[in-house]
Amino acid sequence: MHEMSIAAAVVEQVDEAARRHGAPGVARVRLQVGELAGVVAEALDFCFELACAGTLVEGAALDTEPVAARARCAPCAVEWAVGMPPDLGCPNCRTGGGVHLLAGRELQILDVEWAGRPPAGQKG
Repeated sequence: MHEMSIAAAVVEQVDEAARRHGAPGVARVRLQVGELAGVVAEALDFCFELACAGTLVEGAALDTEPVAARARCAPCAVEWAVGMPPDLGCPNCRTGGGVHLLAGRELQILDVEWAGRPPAGQKG
């Protein structure tokens, strides 16, 4: 289950950032997860909770923002939703060459909300 290694890496990075910023803890972590990243959201949620134990991230909510997979055909400039399982054949010209994946492989931390502090842009 690679979700555990992903969760552990996220928790490590967020815990280090919280310590650097002198945050008392973490309230929320928001991740962007591409459709083709091979991540099962429920498994990631479970692993995230386990990985948080004993860190400043313990008790934080994990919000995952899914990103649909999209591709573009270089020869005819058509863009389409790749879907699952991925269909990388151009629906317009049916060429298999020159197809570029535009989105769907993302796996990144978008933002973190520190515990005890209002989110950025809000007055507390």
